Amino acid sequence: MAAKQKRSRLLALFAFVLLVGAAGVTTYRASITAGTAELEATGRHRLDLYVASLEREIDKYAYFPTTLGLERDVLALLEAPSATRAEAVNRYLERLSERAGTFSIYILDSAGRVVASSNWRRPDNFIGEDLSFRPYFRQAMTQGSGRFFGIGTTRGEPGYYLSSALVDGAQTLGVAVVKVGLDQLENSWTTAEAPALVSDENGVVILTSVPEWKFTTLRPLDEAARNALDRSLQYNRRTLRPLAMRTLATLAGGAQQVRLSDPDAHAPSAFPRAGVYLAQSRPLPGTPWQVTVFSPQRELRAMAANRAALAGVGAAFLFLLGLMLEQRRRHLRDRLAAQAALQRAHDELERKVVERTTDLSSANALLQREVLDRTAAERTLRAAQDELVQAGKLAVIGQMAAGIAHELNQPLAALRTLSGNARKFLARGMQDTASANLERIDELVDRMGQLTAQLKSFARKSSGQPRAVLLRRALDNALFLLEQRLRQAHIVPCIDLPQDAVQLWCDPNRLEQILVNLVSNALDAMEGSQEPFLEIGARLREHRAEIWVRDRGPGISADAAAHLFEPFFTTKDAVNGLGLGLAISAGIAADFNGSLAGANHPDGGAVFTLTLPICETTCAT
Repeated sequence: MAAKQKRSRLLALFAFVLLVGAAGVTTYRASITAGTAELEATGRHRLDLYVASLEREIDKYAYFPTTLGLERDVLALLEAPSATRAEAVNRYLERLSERAGTFSIYILDSAGRVVASSNWRRPDNFIGEDLSFRPYFRQAMTQGSGRFFGIGTTRGEPGYYLSSALVDGAQTLGVAVVKVGLDQLENSWTTAEAPALVSDENGVVILTSVPEWKFTTLRPLDEAARNALDRSLQYNRRTLRPLAMRTLATLAGGAQQVRLSDPDAHAPSAFPRAGVYLAQSRPLPGTPWQVTVFSPQRELRAMAANRAALAGVGAAFLFLLGLMLEQRRRHLRDRLAAQAALQRAHDELERKVVERTTDLSSANALLQREVLDRTAAERTLRAAQDELVQAGKLAVIGQMAAGIAHELNQPLAALRTLSGNARKFLARGMQDTASANLERIDELVDRMGQLTAQLKSFARKSSGQPRAVLLRRALDNALFLLEQRLRQAHIVPCIDLPQDAVQLWCDPNRLEQILVNLVSNALDAMEGSQEPFLEIGARLREHRAEIWVRDRGPGISADAAAHLFEPFFTTKDAVNGLGLGLAISAGIAADFNGSLAGANHPDGGAVFTLTLPICETTCAT
């Protein structure tokens, strides 16, 4: 009986071990299969990124050699070489290489000799070298363009060469070559999660995230292949040792399971460089290169082993499941209590929100009333400003009243004399003489009508709406109103306006008021001057016009400069000024997005500068 129980226990133990072992092995294999598929998908994604980054880096320079064929200086150098042309092309290639960030750019004649180079200033420049043996030269001469990775024979720098034939008509004059470095892209790979490399058509590693792998071979090279590479100097006689890689298996998707051996595997690295890897390769479009990514399987195998171990301890999971159910029951009870507390807090918050909403409605009503009051105040202020502008106009007209009266008295006296003479001539039958007198009367009436019409236009209230205004016309109208004062002061204004008609975007009537104010102030400043001088000019700066009025008066004092545009500030007596002219003028300029400034001129006197936007071709007429 004891022997039978012992046998049963042994069978049960054997079955238990067999069950646990079967569960572990099955889980391990399933994990390896699923992990390998996921690793393959990750590897394909990495391949996409590496290929895209490499293509993008190369495509940045793909058109450089071709564009050099459009430079007439380059073609002229190849057609008729000279020291002057060579120096000009060298300087051009030097600037182009600095801006593009290439290693070098150089031009070869049809015999393969370098005639111009971007590194012409360096002692080890390429000029004069015979590079006809280089594959990129032969490819460009026979096929029109070439691509080649190699190590420079002069400076020993590895780089990617892009070449293009330089053609003038049907004749190939030479070859343009651009050498670019891929070190920056290669350095960015060193921080990747998995090692990667790029191999060329000879199976030589030319780019890699592991520096020790560079210029190793993925397949053994026979003696003939090594001799051919030595003759072409493609790798500048570098020692091309085989990469320590052994293929373990080839998977269905084309990926390979390989083992890498690294003699310096303990060196610091962002990823393991030795062990079992999943190698996936893809050709780089447009080149004979292959991009290969190595995805390490160390973590995959460790994860599969962990899962297999977990599958063997299912009983522990049952115990953990019981604990989780008990914890869930407690968590559910705590959550119901928390929900009740949250509901009470929500109700309290809603009550406070209702109270705050009521207060906010009251505050909003007060705010609306305040906005309405402010709007009404702004309208009142605008009306007061318009009345102030109109008062300024009337003040200017009042200052000109004496001159206008004198301007009208002379034509009126002449009209009286001419009309009396006309009657006498008609009575005597002198029709021609009477007709001549009547024509003079017509001219005087027209002049008086022009003056009164100009005064009427200046005195009326304007709409204040901006429109296209000819600067010359506004200036002529302003000077016409001040013609009497100008004659009395014996001043002929010096006017300097652009030849092209300048149109300003403002109100014409208000622009005339500014000009009248500025010219009147200039005349007042020069009253009693022995050599009066008035200059009015304009210049264009981008989309604005600057109009200046300069006099030769005493200038602006330091005290007056600080209060120049303040209302009711004036240097004149109370009879001749209220101190509103400059303040109104500055306000008008600001209304039309302009400005008014005053300063002393270096040659003496004061100069006031009015800046207003000009009317472009799209302005409304």
